[in-house]
Amino acid sequence: MSDESFLKIDGVTKRFGSMTAVDTVDLSIRRGEFFSLLGPSGCGKTTLLRMIAGFEYPDSGDILVEGQRITDTPPNLRPSNMVFQSYAIFPHLNVFDNIAYGLRKERLKHVELNRRVNEALAMIKLEGFGGRRADELSGGQRQRVALARALVRRPKVLLLDEPLGALDKRLREAMQIELRQLQKSVGITFVFVTHDQEEALSMSDRIAVMSGGKVLQVASPRELYEAPNCREVADFIGEINFFDGTVVGRDGDLAEIDAPPLGRIRAKAPTGAKVLVAIRPEKFTLADAGVKGTIAAAAYLGERSHYAVTVAGRTIAVAAQNVAKAAVRAPGDTVHLIWAPDAVVVLAAED
Repeated sequence: MSDESFLKIDGVTKRFGSMTAVDTVDLSIRRGEFFSLLGPSGCGKTTLLRMIAGFEYPDSGDILVEGQRITDTPPNLRPSNMVFQSYAIFPHLNVFDNIAYGLRKERLKHVELNRRVNEALAMIKLEGFGGRRADELSGGQRQRVALARALVRRPKVLLLDEPLGALDKRLREAMQIELRQLQKSVGITFVFVTHDQEEALSMSDRIAVMSGGKVLQVASPRELYEAPNCREVADFIGEINFFDGTVVGRDGDLAEIDAPPLGRIRAKAPTGAKVLVAIRPEKFTLADAGVKGTIAAAAYLGERSHYAVTVAGRTIAVAAQNVAKAAVRAPGDTVHLIWAPDAVVVLAAED
């Protein structure tokens, strides 16, 4: 059994009436991987996660773990556990009993049960909290208890449905770091659902971007950001500028593209006369010469400033690093834009 297909989603489709929520999805998730399903609300990511958990069943296709088909297996018999956004810890039980809940069904001896729960408390850095009630915990602590309860039974796969969505921004960012460290320490495959691109980029080994029930691209965070395979992925992962381009010549792998208002550029391009040129805001550099424009708006954000630059009637988003002693540009200033050849992503034009 290859680790490359530890958890395999094979042609899975799920319909609710006339709506197709998940449309012929194929995925191979590796053993010990932190894998994220990313996309906007309604893209099918939670439905897919619920099918892996066994809370929904596919209309067609198969789900396999270590080569074993679990497509029709009830949730309680699958080698997985799930953590929900709402925590779903029992308010009438203390922390110890919440974590021990699933273990009691295994009829473990008292000594073994205590050992496993105390190990779980240490894992989530809540030693000494076993006697606390749920209403005595902060949001971050309740989420840790939910994680411990899911992990204490030692599943092969942990499924997480937007588990940090109810936390405030500062706590959410702290929990992202903790969750990633926890995943590395336990070595369990995590499948994580989120609509937050920054969250997915900061935590994942690989990400599947979904839209309309389909998987658009599966790649590492860096590859998704630097080399998206279509406009929808490029637009969803971070801010980006798009320019309609026309291929006016080709020289081997390189094409010469007319991309107003940037002018002529050379880059690798898909076949066809019409293409879409994309450049991230931070890939532009403000220089003494280049494509001339005017600052229309400016926002100072500490180490970086964001600008809206008007070039030939077109507004371009630019993000520039603030260098010590360098003047921060202001609306009305004339600037020139340059970019490195490898900053350009060229995509197939949309119909």
